[in-house]
Amino acid sequence: MIEPDSAYAGKLAVLYEGQGELGLFQQLAERLAVPLRNAGAADFSPHEAFFLSWRDGCLTLLDNELMKAGGLMVEIEPRAGEQRSWPAPKQGPLAQALGRKTKTVIDATTGWGQDALHIFRMGYELTCLERSPVMAELLADGFRRLHELDWMQRLDLVPPTLIRGNAIELLANLESKPDCIYIDPMFPPKRKKSALAKKSMRVLRDLLGDDADKQQLFDAAFNAAGKRVVVKSPDYAEPLGGKPTESFQGKLLRYDVYLKG
Repeated sequence: MIEPDSAYAGKLAVLYEGQGELGLFQQLAERLAVPLRNAGAADFSPHEAFFLSWRDGCLTLLDNELMKAGGLMVEIEPRAGEQRSWPAPKQGPLAQALGRKTKTVIDATTGWGQDALHIFRMGYELTCLERSPVMAELLADGFRRLHELDWMQRLDLVPPTLIRGNAIELLANLESKPDCIYIDPMFPPKRKKSALAKKSMRVLRDLLGDDADKQQLFDAAFNAAGKRVVVKSPDYAEPLGGKPTESFQGKLLRYDVYLKG
């Protein structure tokens, strides 16, 4: 039963494909207030634009293009070029922006979690915020899989803390100030239809839209941070918080740093 105020009404469903415990699919559909579809039903047709389903033990996000090709999930392995050791060396523009003396970090816009997991692997104490219920479910599944990895078990590590909710509200009610708050908001693409945009980001934008309140988020982050705010931006975007204290350039993007005091 879809609740009238469901943000995903008509757009998203949970898809049972005959594998896994049906009860888990039912619970997920209830949490998100979306329908549960059965791919094996005689009258099944993919009316919704997006689906969530478990495939090979991973919660995945599907659209019609991905139904046969595989789904999108929170990738817990390091990206190309990132160190696989723990803690990984604090190198590169992201580490420079976060600061070598920084210990505690809040990622206020976790999304697919790739930057968050890189921050975690560099040894920072990390808390992740995510306001999209869909992305929060995908992240929780990814962090569950992360916790089960051999090296996590061997080193007795726990995944980043995940807090679901609107970051603007959550940051206003922190019990203590983190050294750094990291923001990676969704900016409008440079071109309306960019063939260069990754599939994961195109799906995320189609499902959630742009971050219209990113300026309010920056203000909330600056008030809540103990030492610095770091904003990840495409290289064509104007700095979100005005002129930054310093910037570190990456490939097609930059990290703007705003120091406090």
